[in-house]
Amino acid sequence: MSHRTTLPPVAGRYDLLDQVGAGAMGSVWRARDLRTGELVAAKVLGAHDSSMLLRFVREQSVRIAHPHVVAPTGWAAEDHRVVFTMDLVRGGSLEALRAEHGPLPPSYVAVLLDQLLQALEAVHAAGIVHRDVKPANLLLEPGGPHLRLGDFGVAVVLDDVRLTRGPGVVGTDRYMPPEQAAGAPPDPRQDLYAAGVVAGELLGDRTGPLRPLLDALTDPDPERRPPTAAEALARLRRIDVPHDRLWPEVPDRLGEPPTPRHRWANAVIAASLVVIAACVVANLFLLL
Repeated sequence: MSHRTTLPPVAGRYDLLDQVGAGAMGSVWRARDLRTGELVAAKVLGAHDSSMLLRFVREQSVRIAHPHVVAPTGWAAEDHRVVFTMDLVRGGSLEALRAEHGPLPPSYVAVLLDQLLQALEAVHAAGIVHRDVKPANLLLEPGGPHLRLGDFGVAVVLDDVRLTRGPGVVGTDRYMPPEQAAGAPPDPRQDLYAAGVVAGELLGDRTGPLRPLLDALTDPDPERRPPTAAEALARLRRIDVPHDRLWPEVPDRLGEPPTPRHRWANAVIAASLVVIAACVVANLFLLL
């Protein structure tokens, strides 16, 4: 459920309408870009230290225009508030869909995996390794299936030595290949491993026509995985996955944005009460 706000626009441009999510870096809001009139998602940086600022710099610096990627489109800062904006995706995450429906039909999983591999192909072509591919970071458009890879907070640009030599292990345990968990340098095949784990979870780890490809993607030895997302995608598209039972419908989880009338109603009521109180006091003085 979203939470409405009456905060002033950030830097005079981004009007934060209602909170639609939260994460490690801060909160996510539905916002209106007052320059273009468009609705966007705005990630607002919370209480931060140097490592949080580094994640913010990493994420807002990613610029990839692709139908299956949600990358930042702009940013603004004013006083203590720092935000970056991206497309507003209204269908929630793949994690939420899986929690509601359990194992998904293999043909549906094949489409989602196809789209994820398209996204990774574009990300890797830009010289970026995502490093945290997981259901919570895979967003869905309503209806669908239309998957979009988001949250580039721990992504790295392979050519930027300053960002690839960070301390500690980065990623989410279940989705990390052994070499990433051991602290190996970022490599695109680590994202492919995570994609294979995600697809296996969506299937409920059943056997079927996708199983050989998923086993290859999640091979503990990176040298035995498909070398690129493009190669994995080509292999996927050669697999005959029969269309099965009805696919789940992805709902619009956000609904309509709050209107100015709703957002400012309390302020108008409060102002009216002040005026009424002032009139009452004035009349009392006239009666004395």
